[in-house]
Amino acid sequence: MVSSSHEAMHRIFQHDPGLFSRVSHFLGVDVPAPVKATVLPTDLTEAGPVERRVDTLLRLETAEQGAFLLAVEAQGKKDPDKPASWAYYAAYLWTKYRLPTALLVVCQDHATARWAQQPVCSGPPQLPTLTLTPLVAGPHNMPVITDPEEARADLVLASLAAITHAADTVVNEILKALSTALRDAPEDIADPIVEFTAQGLGNRPAKHLWRNLVAVDLSFYKSYLSEEIRDEGREQGLEKGLEQGRVQGRAEDVLLVLEQRGLEVPDALRRRVTSCLDHEVLRAWLTRAITVSEAEEIFAGE
Repeated sequence: MVSSSHEAMHRIFQHDPGLFSRVSHFLGVDVPAPVKATVLPTDLTEAGPVERRVDTLLRLETAEQGAFLLAVEAQGKKDPDKPASWAYYAAYLWTKYRLPTALLVVCQDHATARWAQQPVCSGPPQLPTLTLTPLVAGPHNMPVITDPEEARADLVLASLAAITHAADTVVNEILKALSTALRDAPEDIADPIVEFTAQGLGNRPAKHLWRNLVAVDLSFYKSYLSEEIRDEGREQGLEKGLEQGRVQGRAEDVLLVLEQRGLEVPDALRRRVTSCLDHEVLRAWLTRAITVSEAEEIFAGE
């Protein structure tokens, strides 16, 4: 079954086709920014019974190089069958559209990225009739964006940075920078970024941090993630009273952020947080929990 992180890794290029030209800098090539982009059908099935479907397919046009096709594949793990499929995609698209075809593979771990970027020849060693050399974007070459100003300058790239570094500890700092940058963005720009990031993190621990970063200011976000948080609050309210549910949920969020960041949470601190009934105090503790180096620092100044 296709995972949410798989979908985010390639659909983000549909959302912003110009992202490829900005990413290409980190891949060791220089692709001009497109002046026109078209999302093409991803079905590459021929008349035969075998169905082949690329993840994302874009037709990009640049002022310098004219038009070319970009096939984007999200790859979560090594798969010995994939190089043959990728070679088929490239050959088929070249034949169908008569346009130069590039292949970008997006990965979230170093081992898969190293495997994916190895050239593969379809012919015998002395006759390399067709050689596949995909571009690979992954944690080994995507930027680590931890400065909110840098994230604000290119929100989509910052989201891709978080997605490709989802399994690395540095993702926490990327998410904090992205969350800060999004506070100034219009809703129609921020909403897709919030969702791409949440989906791209999959079920990794960083998703809990992202969820809580979003929860710090629900008035800003209108995405499904914030609606999910609001729904949980409503359910708690029905059971124990709306205000009690909100307070309890906020206390749990404070502890969850501390735990997910790997900080030690003493029993005394846990009791103080869970016994607090002041929603604003809990919100202040949650905000501090995102950045403190020790759990007790959430009480600083009190």
